[in-house]
Amino acid sequence: MRAPIQLDLHLPNFNYPGVGPDAVFDKLVDIATTAEQAGFSSVTLMDHYHQIPPVGPPENWMFEGNTMLAGIAARTETIALGLLVGGVTYRNPAQHAKITTTLDVISGGRAFHGIGAGWFEAEHKAYGFAFPPLKERFERLEDHLRIVRAMFTDHQATVAGTHHSVTGAYNNPKPLRGDIPILIGGSGERKTLRMVAQYADGCNLFGDPEQARHLLGVLEGHCESVGRDPGEITKTSMTTIAIAETEDGAQAKLDAMRGAGFPEERIAATTAGTPEQILERAHAYREVGIEGLTFSMPDVHDLDAVTLAGQTLAPVFNPQR
Repeated sequence: MRAPIQLDLHLPNFNYPGVGPDAVFDKLVDIATTAEQAGFSSVTLMDHYHQIPPVGPPENWMFEGNTMLAGIAARTETIALGLLVGGVTYRNPAQHAKITTTLDVISGGRAFHGIGAGWFEAEHKAYGFAFPPLKERFERLEDHLRIVRAMFTDHQATVAGTHHSVTGAYNNPKPLRGDIPILIGGSGERKTLRMVAQYADGCNLFGDPEQARHLLGVLEGHCESVGRDPGEITKTSMTTIAIAETEDGAQAKLDAMRGAGFPEERIAATTAGTPEQILERAHAYREVGIEGLTFSMPDVHDLDAVTLAGQTLAPVFNPQR
């Protein structure tokens, strides 16, 4: 069961011009339904408790991701939904499996389970979450992956892990498809990609096309070691896009980011251009083996921009929509 994020609109920011707390949910629904109509295959949210650098200052708005996804699920029809990605330190694995299963039922079978080892130490300290060393976080991630798969598929889940275990745990009703795709976020070559090969239905990588080529080669090596067909795994990459009909319009969007106080590192990492220029970048990812693109948009509140991005990129990444 491959992860359904061939073309994903990622929503890391919830502060939109002229939109107050009483209207922000309806705005998110408008964004999600516009993406759905424009050819996106999925919408994802972050799993954080306050805003992260370089997206914005920590006091900016942040929702509990699973709860907001459930609200969006009730207002959409076809688009897949998930966290990109959940932090393994924030929830008991069995509880998280039940949360994702609940989202699957609400959405009519459109949920996927995104998970990673967690990284934002300052957030852990602020909200009272333990932040163990990286080695332990990866041990917890492996426990998590084994437990959630068992919760999704077994009549009763029994898994003995290093830090988390379940014994005869029920997850009823089961996911509507009998299972839920699991996506692991991160580009760690030794541990993360090995876990992708062993446990996941999708991976989300960072970097330009040449870095993606290298990482996909590493993943293929791990798949060979564990006897897995790499074709069973949806391979996606993450970026930020500013799209406009003209080059001047694309530059204006970068200037607007600068005027709004976006950090220079985020502006520099944004792929800005016309539909033709954005397509050129998309094909560069496809040529090295990336099958899906997940991206945020600094002007995602502009529904025309969302439509333009979807119509431009859906023929490359989601042609059978």
